Amino acid sequence: MEIEIYNAFVKAGLEASEAKAAVESINKEIDKRYALHSAQLATRGDVEGVRKDVAEMENRLLRAMAEMQRWTLTSIFAGMGAVAVITKLWH
Repeated sequence: MEIEIYNAFVKAGLEASEAKAAVESINKEIDKRYALHSAQLATRGDVEGVRKDVAEMENRLLRAMAEMQRWTLTSIFAGMGAVAVITKLWH
């Protein structure tokens, strides 16, 4: 791309040194803009890291839900047992 821009400047009437300076200036501006945006872009590695984190959180959530279900069922059966014992002792 640089050579095409250089040739266009030379054909437009700029001297070789001016055309070269203009092309270098354009490249510097492109590099600045890329550097500004590259900090905001995610790489494949970033995306994979997020996927792994989400999968890990999902597994922890599923384990926590299973643990809550276990305790809920245990509490329900313990309560039913206590009611059965109280009813049996009452009569």
